[in-house]
Amino acid sequence: MRNILVVLEYDGTDFYGFQRQPKGPTVQQAVEEAVKRLTGTPTRVTGAGRTDAGVHAYAQVVNFGSEARIPIERWAPALNSVLPQAIAASEAVEVPQEFHARKCAGSKTYLYRVLNRLPRSPLEGRYAHHCPGSLDLKAMQEAMSTLLGRHDFSAFARREAGDRRSPLRTVLRAECWREGQIVNLLLQADGFLQKMARCIVGTVLEVGGGARSLEEMAELLRTRERARVGASAPPQGLFLAQVEYRCAHLQACFGRTFE
Repeated sequence: MRNILVVLEYDGTDFYGFQRQPKGPTVQQAVEEAVKRLTGTPTRVTGAGRTDAGVHAYAQVVNFGSEARIPIERWAPALNSVLPQAIAASEAVEVPQEFHARKCAGSKTYLYRVLNRLPRSPLEGRYAHHCPGSLDLKAMQEAMSTLLGRHDFSAFARREAGDRRSPLRTVLRAECWREGQIVNLLLQADGFLQKMARCIVGTVLEVGGGARSLEEMAELLRTRERARVGASAPPQGLFLAQVEYRCAHLQACFGRTFE
């Protein structure tokens, strides 16, 4: 049995997220159906991140087992011939059996795009959150900086009853910058809780718009009170931008480089 790693780019607008569910089409379902069409065998695909409905990816990493004899250099083109238009495979490599796209990830990077101008944009509407008011980028960067390091992010996540996972996460990068009419917010961490990136962005945008003080950002980390954070930013501005692996058997970084 071969272990195949594939890097995917996708427009998440018309999907109910990455993970299979009964509500409607998902990225995982589409990829599994594509693999089955190529190999004739039902195959379970594992993703590095379970992106929510409407969230996009520059570089989602998946892996799956296959006994198909397709040469590794042909996997990406073959998948692209049967995947829906909204999903594309950019790369495929064969990895050791112990590789697991999610468990072996050292860190993940999410990018959030904000269209900061008065009129809305028909072209950017699927890929950026429209925020027409003025934004104080200096205050936003200072608010992002308070997130660096290891913290309990309970306030910035949706937690299901009975969820026993630790809310502790280490944020490695937290930055924002402007490119013309687009304001970018970037978060890199060793892991993300459900809705964590969007909750953080929603609160930081409140700081940038003057509705919340810098001091409140640090206070939320300390008190861990979910009810006091800002509304979650909508999904269309969020992209899984990069997954980094630092395990012994795979030292690779897939995705865009953000300087």
